[in-house]
Amino acid sequence: MGNVINAGELRKGLKLEIDGEPYLIVDFEFTKPGKGQALYRCRLKNLITGIQYDRTYRSGDRFVEADIEEQEAEYLYKEGNQYHFMVTSTYEQVEMSADQLGDAVNYLTENLKVNMLFFKGRPIGITLPNFVNLRVIKAEPGVKGDTASGATKPVVLETGYELQVPLFVEEGDLLKIDTRTGSYVERV
Repeated sequence: MGNVINAGELRKGLKLEIDGEPYLIVDFEFTKPGKGQALYRCRLKNLITGIQYDRTYRSGDRFVEADIEEQEAEYLYKEGNQYHFMVTSTYEQVEMSADQLGDAVNYLTENLKVNMLFFKGRPIGITLPNFVNLRVIKAEPGVKGDTASGATKPVVLETGYELQVPLFVEEGDLLKIDTRTGSYVERV
């Protein structure tokens, strides 16, 4: 069981256990009305389902910090709808479904190092590096004369992920992708 904390200790980025499930505080606001108790408005994200919702707590409310462990893992391969990882410290293999991984499947290439999140010993998700390099496997040629600033075209990357890139990008190019926004950064 995690540490017990008071509402006054809440802050953005803290992980709480509420009704037996882990939540991340993604946004936090403290308000003190003219009279009455201080209020703590939180936007919470369920770390298993990814669903976000708002909650308001009062001073004096108590919480339990979620027992979340983070371990470095390496992506190995995909088999059907299952993605296989190896925890690098123990060589234990862990599999997760595409539903558990969400958009992260767009950036997984063999041997990619990620941080795997465990809640009470059960894998619940991964944290990707901020940037990954992915090769373009399909790109239409840029249309000449269509070079106004900001012109883009769609390409398909080695993971099957489609995104918009500048016209000069060609098949076989290696691109740096920001995993937080899913956008093109630069040609490597």
